[in-house]
Amino acid sequence: MTDGRAPLWQRDTSVRFRLLVIALLPILVLMPVLIGVTMQRWIARTDQILLTRVTSDLVVAHQYLAHLIDSTGQNVAVFGETAEMPEGAARAGWLEENRERLGLDFLWLDDGTNSPAGSGIEVLSPAELAALSPALAERAKIALDPPTGVERRGLVILASSPLRGGGGRIVGGILLNHNADFIDGISALVYPVSDPGVARRVDGPLDHGVISLFLDDIRVSTTARAANGARAIGTRAAAPVRERVLVEGETWNDTAFVVNDWYLSAYEPIRDSRGNRVGMLYAGIPEAPYRQARRITWTIIIGVFTALTLVSVPLFLHWARGIFRPLEAMGRTIGHVDAGDMGARTGAVQGAEEITRLSQHLDQLLDRLQARERDLRELNADLNTRVEERTADLTRSNLALEAASRQLVLSEKLATIGEVTAGVAHEINNPLAVMQGNLEILRMIVEEAGGNATVELTLIDEQIRRISALVGQLLQFARPEEFADGRAASTDPQAAVTGIRPLIRHLLDRSGVTLETDLHSERVLRINRHELQQILVNLTVNAIQAMPSGGVIRIACRDEAAPDGRPGVLFTVSDTGTGMDAATLSRIFDPFFTTRGSAGTGLGLPICQAIVARQEGQIRAESTPGEGTRFFIWLPAADAPAS
Repeated sequence: MTDGRAPLWQRDTSVRFRLLVIALLPILVLMPVLIGVTMQRWIARTDQILLTRVTSDLVVAHQYLAHLIDSTGQNVAVFGETAEMPEGAARAGWLEENRERLGLDFLWLDDGTNSPAGSGIEVLSPAELAALSPALAERAKIALDPPTGVERRGLVILASSPLRGGGGRIVGGILLNHNADFIDGISALVYPVSDPGVARRVDGPLDHGVISLFLDDIRVSTTARAANGARAIGTRAAAPVRERVLVEGETWNDTAFVVNDWYLSAYEPIRDSRGNRVGMLYAGIPEAPYRQARRITWTIIIGVFTALTLVSVPLFLHWARGIFRPLEAMGRTIGHVDAGDMGARTGAVQGAEEITRLSQHLDQLLDRLQARERDLRELNADLNTRVEERTADLTRSNLALEAASRQLVLSEKLATIGEVTAGVAHEINNPLAVMQGNLEILRMIVEEAGGNATVELTLIDEQIRRISALVGQLLQFARPEEFADGRAASTDPQAAVTGIRPLIRHLLDRSGVTLETDLHSERVLRINRHELQQILVNLTVNAIQAMPSGGVIRIACRDEAAPDGRPGVLFTVSDTGTGMDAATLSRIFDPFFTTRGSAGTGLGLPICQAIVARQEGQIRAESTPGEGTRFFIWLPAADAPAS
């Protein structure tokens, strides 16, 4: 029993539900999607801007390093052009005094054979550093982190200049290993907010940028700090960064793990005076402050959205009740009418003016519907009488149609049987003609008393078996369900071609036609030998009939694959007869089409085509009027896969 109300699943898709969806969808679904898409685009754009900023910071750091290299080269060049070189023991003190004055870590006099001209970045071996100064070599040492050894090479800015008046070159430079002044100078230029004096005037989280200088992938000078607060000298760059920058020689503009956190990073290779990549220059800012800013932004947006939802949804529901109540009343009325109570009405309802008018129109429509129902009942009685009359007429028409259908099926069967019988008769005529010719020869041999008729008798026996096979094919057409679906025996194409000569010898002799063969196939065919010979005999007999004044028939076969790669054998049967025009050539495979009038049935070539198609082969013809015709038959080998 039911209370007349719609099931729950129907109430869930009622007007109330749909109106709620329409009202709340923009707030609860579309707005979050819009906010999410906007935030994602903002985040992606922010990442792009930050990476662009880091790349710009790296450019500034590069320019600072280039300026330091150039200024070091200029100082050494000016010193070489103006220096007054003392003699003897005073030279060492003089060099040390000028080294400190020029702000260099080393200064020495070279004979000009080992020092490159100009200024640039170079890597000095431990022995070269020790030769300059044991203290310098000790200062260059860097303990690797994690502890795997000690890096003893030195990354230096090296500059040289010829001395005034000749006598060698003056060489000086700056050691970059542990060079805090150098790296802090770049950092102060690129990231002034990292300076404590500036940081006190900045409100909010700071993105303390990091500048690092690498010898290969080892940090030799950096502003990055390890967990203990010390500079992260001796730590290595990430393996992907090393591969991209040092091995491939490209720049890196992406996030990378630096010491103990993720940074928005930019790396570029550093090259020595010979163009070799000896290190990297790095600029980056930590990603953590921006991740925190995004989390805070998401929290604020979600909080504001939740608060607005909690306030607006109850308000929308209150407004919606003024629509739901009259609509539900009208829904109940329609439910009663659907159950058969045509007298149900909604009556007066309170709500929006549009809903009230809709309720009144509904009651008016129900009144009209009730009147129409009475009219329909009256018409229904008359309609039933007419339907019964039309049904009787339709029954008679169906009986006549069934009789006509049976007659049509019978006609189709008779037409099919006639076509098959005509084809069989045509195919029986060929072996009977061969048998008749060989019987004439046998008769002459017997009359001459003593001739050997073994070959002729064998041929007669083969043709009788061939007639039996044709009859079997007719039976298979008539009752295909009684025959098993098996594959034909394998056939040697050369033997099949050779075997047709005795079958048509009397036709060749009588017409003055010469049969030539060109056999080069080695594959074995899937087709039955009798069917293959049936095809070849049909084609050669047609060729003989196309050469009433004699000529040459040439049968060739060779191994050849089909376009789809299946192995097989290609037969070519050509003659020097009258040929065919394009219109005749286009119809040669149509059943009952013949150019011989009443002397031909027009079924030879269609049957050949059917046999080739059944073997999944191909047959086609080419012809030129006055020059002759060529037939191409491709048949699959016995081991070829089915297509």
